[in-house]
Amino acid sequence: MLSRLWLRPRDSYLIKSDQDQTLFEWLFALTAHNITHFEGIFSTSLENYPDGVNLMANTLTYGFGIPFTPVTLLFGPAVTFVSALTLGLSGTAFAWYLVFSRELVTSQFAAALGGLFCGFAPAMISHGNAHPNFVVLAVLPFIAMRIIKMARHANDAPELGTAPRPRDSIVLGLLVALQISLGEEPLLIFALAFAVFALIYLGTRRAILRTLRAIARPILLAALITLTLTAIPLWWQFFGPQSYRFIGRGRVGNDILAPFQFSSQSVGSMISFGPDVSINPTEHNSYFGWPLLLLVAVTAWFLRRERVVRAALTVIVVFTVLSLGVVLSFGGKLHMVPMPWLIFGWVSPLNGIIESRFTMAAVPAIAIILTLGTQRAIEQWRTSTTRWRPVAWFGVLAFALLPLAPTMLPVVKRTPTPAFFADGTVRQYVSHGSVMIVPPSTAVDAVALRWQVDADFSFPLVGGYFVGPSGADKAVHYGAVARPTGNLLTLVRMFNTVPVIDQALRDQAISDLRYWHADVLVLPTDSDVLHRTVDQLVGFPAERVDGVWLWDVRGLVGR
Repeated sequence: MLSRLWLRPRDSYLIKSDQDQTLFEWLFALTAHNITHFEGIFSTSLENYPDGVNLMANTLTYGFGIPFTPVTLLFGPAVTFVSALTLGLSGTAFAWYLVFSRELVTSQFAAALGGLFCGFAPAMISHGNAHPNFVVLAVLPFIAMRIIKMARHANDAPELGTAPRPRDSIVLGLLVALQISLGEEPLLIFALAFAVFALIYLGTRRAILRTLRAIARPILLAALITLTLTAIPLWWQFFGPQSYRFIGRGRVGNDILAPFQFSSQSVGSMISFGPDVSINPTEHNSYFGWPLLLLVAVTAWFLRRERVVRAALTVIVVFTVLSLGVVLSFGGKLHMVPMPWLIFGWVSPLNGIIESRFTMAAVPAIAIILTLGTQRAIEQWRTSTTRWRPVAWFGVLAFALLPLAPTMLPVVKRTPTPAFFADGTVRQYVSHGSVMIVPPSTAVDAVALRWQVDADFSFPLVGGYFVGPSGADKAVHYGAVARPTGNLLTLVRMFNTVPVIDQALRDQAISDLRYWHADVLVLPTDSDVLHRTVDQLVGFPAERVDGVWLWDVRGLVGR
């Protein structure tokens, strides 16, 4: 599904990633730049100048970016980006295969089937358009397996007269620390789902308390190891410069129809029904299709005596309901029916989760049921003279899974970087100040981040695509806090009209340019309305340099 991107990674762009591919490539390039220049990796002033960006409070994914720094330096951040997606999908599938083959079933085929579903489910392919932090999930299965082994050993220890093994705690602590460096939101969702799974699997209060007492010490030791390794970056994330707090989002819950539909990036999209109820193409988190849900329900009924099946089914139901958000959405329309997430969605750090993503917890839970069903079918094929049931199972399984097969992710050719940036001409116009694109770069137009990479980070940028604080309460905000001149230029582009520029607007523009420490304003297009507007704001005409229009404002702002 990523072959088109692999053919020309530097020239191709995933259509459905919006600005996210640009963002992650910028983050990988910045990580390599900071390492080779011996600069800190937790914050930067190269974006959102002069306030800067708290990179730990964004999707830095330094657990992948740091070890892949040689790849980024040799081949470019685009290759690192597509490598993250490819290794993430395949690595997650292989990791779950290992866990299933060692802890769940004896059939390698059944384990492989479950692993493939975990690695290439529609939610994973959807995030494969843009989100390495939600694709590189290969550590999570090993965390689960390590906890299972710790619980098993701890429960057996009193009878065998052995003490808990510190090695298990060390490995678990390292794994959790590694996952924090790859993506905290998937780890939080996984932890909640694993807790629900464990409670249902253990079943009785006595069993739960016995297990908790048995693993408390090794788990606390693992937590101490994790905290030791991650205390500084986590402190920086939550309390460092440009940190923020979540106080709610817009509509980010799943529509109740979504689990029954097929993702637009799967074969089944040709036979999908109903309106498009997705949040965006990168968040098809619950698109399992009605055949698979029906198969899972029937299989769970026949295997209902299995504790692991009951636990998996509970995870599927609970986290699908949580993914519906705070109010019910049906057919793309909101109905003022409160949903369970309304109770929990305001509690930190849960309010940092995009609730649509809760259904990703259902992916391994569904895989567990499919894997066990396949194991039973294989066993019956080998031992029973009545073989129609195994044949029927594999026929129904194919009917349920084939529509979920991923299609090629579409790409487009990138627009070339203006020579002003690609050839390094920009260096001549920056004197310890910043570059402001006209209008300033935002979360919906972040191409300037790629120009900055191509210019080898030789200038800081006004605005950008990031998450930061806004206002006295430090509420979460996407992109830079707007200033009047930035708003004015955005409106000029939107309405394609030159406003009346009076002295008050000119004075405000000078004030904003001084706040931004702007050295040069760059118009990369031939927009006549923006050109004329800026001419009037700064009081002198632009000059044409290496494919862009620019205004050198160093003299105007006293730099």
